[in-house]
Amino acid sequence: MGYDIERFVGYVNEGLLCSICRDVLEDPLQAPCEHAFCTACIHGWLVHHSNCPEDRQVIDVSVLRPLYRYMKNDLNRLQLHCKNREFGCEMVCSLESIDRHERECEYSQIPCSNAGCTVQIERRNLDGHLAVCEYRSRECPNGCGYTILSAEDTQHNCVAELRTELELLRSEMICRVEEAKHEMESRLDSQRRHMVQKESVLQNEIEELKSQMSRVMSDVRSLMAAERQHRQELEQAELEKRELMELLRGLQKDCRFCDHLANFSTLHERLVNHFWYVYFPLGS
Repeated sequence: MGYDIERFVGYVNEGLLCSICRDVLEDPLQAPCEHAFCTACIHGWLVHHSNCPEDRQVIDVSVLRPLYRYMKNDLNRLQLHCKNREFGCEMVCSLESIDRHERECEYSQIPCSNAGCTVQIERRNLDGHLAVCEYRSRECPNGCGYTILSAEDTQHNCVAELRTELELLRSEMICRVEEAKHEMESRLDSQRRHMVQKESVLQNEIEELKSQMSRVMSDVRSLMAAERQHRQELEQAELEKRELMELLRGLQKDCRFCDHLANFSTLHERLVNHFWYVYFPLGS
């Protein structure tokens, strides 16, 4: 709904009136056909219709746009009376600033701030009302520190109130202790489960490490056995090498003896031939 046209001072242009409620535009929107409406009015209209209420052109919420700037400026410059005029406020201000004024207007009707009080009173008279409101609260004059309502003055008993307060505090403390206890037990159980899981994981890792260590030791023993066998084979090869060297040296000695024997045979043959030629000359 728009602003009641009766509140305005002077002439209001027809183009600044809502096409639905016929009051001055409030939070205005404009259709593509340039007809303007209050936001609440056009949204309510489009719930049951799909066209402009003025020329029946098809529209929906998605095509609505803010009012043209020049129209918005004209609208903001309109002068109107405060809505609290009937209570005595004589303020006349622009539409642009009316909301700010009415939020702070001394003639606005506001509810009493005391719990249980249903009185609506002008802001300017609120302090006077609070001083005499039957629902006003105040601290006990006897020093117990309890806040009481004026209507409860005759029924207030400091000892009873303090005893009740003490019981409430005791119950609250017990509840808090129980909550803390349950929370601590829950945390301990959670930590215990976590530690058990961690222990299981560590145990599995230890077993895996033991298995790996066993395989490594087995490999080491195999390598050591292979190394001993290799050393024995090297020693055996060294022994065979020495035997072959001795055999080779023996063969070399035998070869030199054969050479000497061949030389001796050749010499013997030469001596025999020489002797033969000397003692048995040719032709004799």
